[in-house]
Amino acid sequence: MNEAQFNQLVDELMFSIEESIDDSGADMDYENSAGMLTITCETNGTQIILSRQAAVGEIWLAAKSGGYHFKLQEGVWCNTVSGEPLIDMLNQACLAQSGETIGFDF
Repeated sequence: MNEAQFNQLVDELMFSIEESIDDSGADMDYENSAGMLTITCETNGTQIILSRQAAVGEIWLAAKSGGYHFKLQEGVWCNTVSGEPLIDMLNQACLAQSGETIGFDF
């Protein structure tokens, strides 16, 4: 996959995450700027950050629980260490930090 394809996939993923947050009604806000999606849990001010790393073809997730790297494997963004899907780890981070469940659909 070339950089343009990678960026298109990540743009679509981040848009899907934004829509899921909007649709959930959760007390969370987000800002998408310069390849980074910052999700803020309004109840306590904590943040979850997703950033694109085009040079290595990864998405990085930073949350209170730690920092994680994800690569696309057979259509699924998977943790490069544990193999756990990004959707699961993002759901866990949102629940842990905001107490709310988001129905992510990507």
